[in-house]
Amino acid sequence: MTATGGELVIRTLERASVDVAFGINGIHIDSIYQAALDRSFRIVDTRNEMNAGHAAEGYARAGHRLGVALLTAGGGFTNAVTSIANAHLDRTPVLYIAASGPLGVDETNTLQAGIDQVAIATPITKWAHRVTRVELLPRLIAQAIRIATHGPRGPVLLDIPWDVLTATVDDALADGVEELGAHALTAALGADAVERILDGLAGAERPVFIAGSELTRGDGGAALRRLAEITGTPLFSDTEALGAIRESPLSFGLLQGLFGLDEAERPDRVVLFGLRFGLATAHGSGILIPRDAAVVQIDSDARELGRLQPIELGAVGDPAAAAEELARAALTWAAGWPDRSRWQERLRELVDGRFESVTAQAVRDDRIHPMDAVTAIAETVPAGSVVVADGALTYLWLSETISRAPVADYLCHGYLSSMGVGVGTALGAQAADVTRPVVLVTGDGAVGYSLGEFDSMVRAGLPVVVVVLNNRAWGATLHAQELILGPDRVVNNRLENGSYSGVARALGADSIDVSDIADLAPTLREALASGRPTCIEVHVSLAPVPPELNVLLGGKPF
Repeated sequence: MTATGGELVIRTLERASVDVAFGINGIHIDSIYQAALDRSFRIVDTRNEMNAGHAAEGYARAGHRLGVALLTAGGGFTNAVTSIANAHLDRTPVLYIAASGPLGVDETNTLQAGIDQVAIATPITKWAHRVTRVELLPRLIAQAIRIATHGPRGPVLLDIPWDVLTATVDDALADGVEELGAHALTAALGADAVERILDGLAGAERPVFIAGSELTRGDGGAALRRLAEITGTPLFSDTEALGAIRESPLSFGLLQGLFGLDEAERPDRVVLFGLRFGLATAHGSGILIPRDAAVVQIDSDARELGRLQPIELGAVGDPAAAAEELARAALTWAAGWPDRSRWQERLRELVDGRFESVTAQAVRDDRIHPMDAVTAIAETVPAGSVVVADGALTYLWLSETISRAPVADYLCHGYLSSMGVGVGTALGAQAADVTRPVVLVTGDGAVGYSLGEFDSMVRAGLPVVVVVLNNRAWGATLHAQELILGPDRVVNNRLENGSYSGVARALGADSIDVSDIADLAPTLREALASGRPTCIEVHVSLAPVPPELNVLLGGKPF
């Protein structure tokens, strides 16, 4: 029996329990597509490799497993570089398989060649490698998967030349492996660390747990929720881990909700489960996590421990495994756990007060206020939904209300903060589970990157509901120009023409325009019930500035 390189790729992915990949076909990578056809392996084809990459990210983030993107040579690869960088900064496990020009005509100025794809990818991946012999494919794909799915997780790239993918090899000569995929990470806490963490927690008056993306990657939400409920400790999260804490009665939502406590009532002990210091923590300024609090940080990457703030204890290991270990030990902790109901009540008062303050300050005009729109969305999405946010103003407004929604996952911009990632991310999240509601809430600027993907959703039968908050502008940069330079310096930020619902309808999706806030919730419910890709274009006001934009511009939220 012989197999082509393309068939070895598909067979190895199947052995690793990969059930779908995302890409666009091209002559250099067609051997993989031909093998997929023969083996009934699913490939969702997008209209741009950028969105194939983002779809693989969305699949990995919502499905909590490896995503795979297939890229043809040259422009197919370069179109996905933004996705690779995004996955690198956000520690998302994605395998990018990029075809390249034939080895036999290397350095001949041939078609879609002449660039070193591995060199381009090396700074923005955990590992990048060129495969030069067909029989090496099973082993090197397995190695790539292990690297991508072990902490700290992240993207990998395999460059496979066309003549390697089309070559044939006797199955007996293929460099195979017995086992593929991820293996359980160890918590690396040890008995002494567990005792120190729980002893400090038992003596704290105002402790909090904060979940980050690495906890979610390891499916540690249930363990952390148990630990919180055993110890009475309130839960906060970054955007990526919101779904991991949302089901607990001790969930207080996003980390930004800690803003506004008086000095004497701020957290005195903080345990970080896979959360990195940086943008989400106000860069170690102490505004959210007090610099004098006793901080325990558990992360799979030793480089992140104490990056911007002093920590009392750092542990290298899988945050999900650590949460499980701590939850087991907490059940029989001899010191017992104090009553923390008053601390919980104070935090609930703070979080609810923030929501009420933002709502009360909203000044309405003849278009829908964005706070009203995102409140209606948060109150309408069904339990277990995946909500994706894209566009600066849009995700800043939505982050004020999303903690009140019963979401399984909240996926928005990561550290690269690239606009236009949402459509691809939502498409991949829907492919991870076609029965689970996926709602993309995006701005009109951001959705413009990827309007062609409504066609992809229709062809693939992916019923994503896309809610476009249309304020007719690149709102965040427009407000920044107004606030920093003056209203007479607003330039190149107006988007005043066109119909996004009309484009979606032309590409075969359902669509509707909403100009009255009373219509938004029923329209969203109907779209979700339809089982069809749908665009809901909501006409919102540009004037309001979300609280967190004020923070990003150097001020206070209110």
